[in-house]
Amino acid sequence: MITTFVRGSRPGRPMPMHAPMGEAAAATVTVVIPTRDRPELLRRAVRSVLGQQYAGRVECLVVVDSPDAPLPDLTDLLPDLLPDQLPDQLPGAGPRDVRALRNGRTPGLAGTRNTGYLAAEGTYLASCDDDDEWLPGKLTAQVALIEEHPGTSLVATGIVVHLAGRDMPRDAEPRPLYFEDFLADRRMEVHPSTYLTRRSAVVTGFGLVDEQIPGGYAEDYEWLLRAARTGPVRCVPQRLVRVHWHEGSFFTSRWQMIDEALTWLLERVPEFSTVPRGLGRVEGQLAFANAALGRRRVALGWAGRALRHHPTSPQAWASLPIASGLVSADRVVALARRRGRGV
Repeated sequence: MITTFVRGSRPGRPMPMHAPMGEAAAATVTVVIPTRDRPELLRRAVRSVLGQQYAGRVECLVVVDSPDAPLPDLTDLLPDLLPDQLPDQLPGAGPRDVRALRNGRTPGLAGTRNTGYLAAEGTYLASCDDDDEWLPGKLTAQVALIEEHPGTSLVATGIVVHLAGRDMPRDAEPRPLYFEDFLADRRMEVHPSTYLTRRSAVVTGFGLVDEQIPGGYAEDYEWLLRAARTGPVRCVPQRLVRVHWHEGSFFTSRWQMIDEALTWLLERVPEFSTVPRGLGRVEGQLAFANAALGRRRVALGWAGRALRHHPTSPQAWASLPIASGLVSADRVVALARRRGRGV
C-alpha cells in the first residue's frame, strides 16, 4: 500500500498528483526520508519538509525500512499542516505531495535511501533523516544556488547540532569544496540531512548509495566523495537544518561494524593515500574503534600510523588512554558530543 496526501486536497476529494506547471515554475524537489520505528520523530521531520516556503512542488517520500511494520498514516503525521490550514500557512508555495513506501532493496539505510531516489519524480533530490528537521528557507536557498552554478555536484547548508536541550551551530564554508577537501576532512556540517542534488546525477552520474558498505556505516560519506569527484560541492553557509543527537543514534558504540566499514572505505578510496591528513584521520578512527573493542595491539598499530600521517589526529590521541584502560570509549564519545563533535 502507498499512502498519499496532496496539498490542497480534502478527505475524499484528492487532487491530481501532477498539477500543471508553467515553464517558468520552480523545479520539483523530491525529499526522501528513511525511517524505522520512530513515528514521533518522523512526524517532526515531515512537517519541516512540507512547511518549506518553496515555490515549486515538493514530493516527500517516506521510506519505511521494515518488511512488516505498517506504513504510517500520513494524515496523522501532519496534524499542523492539514488541507484547510496549509495554503494559508504557506503563501506562494507550490503543491505538496507525501507518499509512504517500503524499502524494496537491501535492508538498511543505503537501500532505504535508494528506494526513495529511484521512486522520485523530482528534478532535484534531497534527503532528511527522520530524526532531523529542516529550518525555514532551506529549499529555496539551495535550489537557487545549484541553478546559479550548473557544474555543482551537490549542495549542502550549515547545521545546528541539538543535544540535551542545547543548540551548537556549525556554519558551512561559502567557497566551493572539492574531492581533496573531503579526503582531508569529513566536514560534519555537510550532513546527509542537508544534501540536495540533481536526480539525473544520481541515476546516470555518480550513482546510488553503495549498499555493500559493512553495516551501512559512512554510506553518506562515501556517496559524498563520489559526488565530489564529478564536480564541486557548494554550501549555503546559513544553518538551515537542525540535526538532533540523542541516545538512540544508530551507530553509537557499534565498534566492530565501524572497524569493518572504515577498512572497506580505505580500500574503496585509494586516494586517501595522497592526502596524509585525511588518511591519518581515518586511521585514527580505526585506532579508536579497536581500542573500544579491547584490541590494544591493533589499536596502537593504527594509532602509530595515524600519528605519522596526521600528528594532531584527535581520534588517534584519544585511542591511547582507551587502549590503556584509563577511560572508556563511551565516556570519550559522550564528552565529544557535548561539544558538538563526533569521533
